[in-house]
This record gives sequence, structure tokens and C-alpha cells, in this order.
Amino acid sequence: MAEAPTPTTLARKPRPPMSRLMRLSLKVVDRVADATRRADGTLNRCALSLLDPRVPAISSPCRGVASRDVVLDRASRLRARLFHPAAATAKASAAGLPVIVFFHGGGFAFLSAASPAYDAACRRIARYASVAVLSVDYRRAPEHRFPAPYDDGLAALRFLDDPKNHPLPLDVTRCYVAGDSAGGNIAHHVARRYALDPSSFRNVRLAGLVAIQPFFGGEERTDSELRLDGAAPIVSIDRADWMWRAFLPAGADRTHEAANFAHPAAAAGLESPAFPPVLLAIGGFDPLQDWQRRYAETLKGMGKDVRVAEYPDAIHAFYVFPVFDDARDFIIRMAQFVAESAPAAAAAASDQP
Repeated sequence: MAEAPTPTTLARKPRPPMSRLMRLSLKVVDRVADATRRADGTLNRCALSLLDPRVPAISSPCRGVASRDVVLDRASRLRARLFHPAAATAKASAAGLPVIVFFHGGGFAFLSAASPAYDAACRRIARYASVAVLSVDYRRAPEHRFPAPYDDGLAALRFLDDPKNHPLPLDVTRCYVAGDSAGGNIAHHVARRYALDPSSFRNVRLAGLVAIQPFFGGEERTDSELRLDGAAPIVSIDRADWMWRAFLPAGADRTHEAANFAHPAAAAGLESPAFPPVLLAIGGFDPLQDWQRRYAETLKGMGKDVRVAEYPDAIHAFYVFPVFDDARDFIIRMAQFVAESAPAAAAAASDQP
């Protein structure tokens, strides 16, 4: 009798192209971050503060960009870091600089506006795009769950709406919301909240939304999540599930409107003409890419202007690592997006009563 065939070695999962040192460094970061998660769903903030030291703002130009910390709301102690290119500030003294309201990534729970990686990323964005960047230090989970960061994002727009709060010349009729991962999710929800009632803002006009590998999800496991789980750094199924449990209201699952953009409650504001054009970045080694493509298809199906930047070799959060060529390319695309949408934003603002 012939022997039954024996299984061959399991097919290896795809691995993103990067140096061995980078791969090892990211694996260490993943392990250390996971170690700060407690069994009761809380985080060891003390340990995190040692692993992610806050860098100070620099009032004198560093690589052509200065920064300062500002208070957005004294009652909630909401703060942000404002970056601005020194040369562009002088030229824009009359018209004012366009401003990007930025939300950092970290699964709603980790990192801050003063984390070294995000301080450097916002500095690069301000320099390449010749804009002011207001990086919001929103409240984080699990101490502050949904909708805290969305409320903080809207508070940032309210802050900008009052010219008395501007520490330098800003043109808030050319305002953008942007963020990566959880920050991309926040930027999307802040944009649709704004679009629900744009007339409540006297001066702010949203000209665009930059969603960099936004963190969306659902109860279903997508092909990209299963295919890349354990093979790609930063995002894993277990880690993402923990982050949703830490952020969503107690008892909610990933069908909740915050996670699943297809939820009926998540449609509010999207039909409004005030919902801005979108620049969406998708990485080929990001386990979340299937959700991001569905997000683009949903918006396009509603007639929205969505421009998709695909990076086949990119990992999640690729753009914060200057070692990757794609990181520089995407920030240049951001600069082009701002330059192209600024005239339309100015025309729309002049039509407002």
C-alpha cells in the first residue's frame, strides 16, 4: 500500500523588504510595547514614559522649522505642539500659513505629540509642505475611551477658529486634518463631525483629509490580516484586538462606528459637501490594508474625491522612518495635495456667508 503523502513545509509568510537591523529593532519595539500591557486592560504608563521620552519643543529653527507647545483647552488641559517653517512664516505674514491639524498614531493608547518619531515627522511635513502643523496631544485609551480623542480633535478646530488664539499668521480657510493609524481614524471622524455642521465655524474651512494607513476594523478577519499576521511589524491581530478593547465603550465590539466605517452611525457627515477631499496612503505590508481599500471604495461610491497612494513594499507607519524611500515620497505627495487643494479651498471659503 502506498504511503499517504506527508505535508510539506508550511509556506512562509511574506516578509517586508528591510535591513536585518531594522527588522530586529522593530521586533524589540513590539515586544517591549506588548510588555507594558497589563492583564486587566490597563497600561504601565510609568514604564512607557521611560521607553518613549518626550522631546521638548524648539523655539529656534531646527532644520528650518521651529516649534512651540500651546494649550488648546484649559479645562481639559488639552495641549498641542505647533510646528512652522521659519522661512515660510516670514513670507506668509500677510496671507498666513495653511495649517494641518495632525493626530499621531499608537492605537489610541501609545505615543504622544512629543514622541521623538512624531516630533521629527511633523517637522518634516512642515518643512516639505510649507505649512504649520498643529500636532494634537489627544487623550489616550484606556484611561480615556471613545469619543475622547474625537472630541479633542474638534476642540483643536475650535481653537483655530478663534483668531485670538493664533500665535503666528495662519490661514485657517486652508485647514487640513491628517494622521496615521489611529490618528488617521481620528482625522476621518473629526472631518465628518466638522462636515455635519460647518456653519458652526466662523473661520475654519477643511480643505483636505490625509489618512495615512488609517486604523479601521471589524469582526471579520480580512485576507491581509490573516496573511500578514506575525510577518509584518507593528500591527498584529492580537495587538489590534487589545487596542480596540481599550478604546471602544465597554461591551462594544468592532462593529462599532469608531472601528467600522460601514456602520450606519458612521455615515453621518459623509454626504455633506463639506466633507473634504482625501489623500489615502496604503502599504503592501500593512495587515490593515484591506480595510483601507474598502474605506476608499466606500467614499468613492459616495462621490467623494479620494486619491490613493499605494506603496507595495511599505510596512505600517512607514512614513515615520526616513530610512525608507517611500517615506520621503509620501511627504512630497502630501505637499502636492496641499498645494493643489489650496486654491479650491480658498474659492469655497469666499463663497461662505
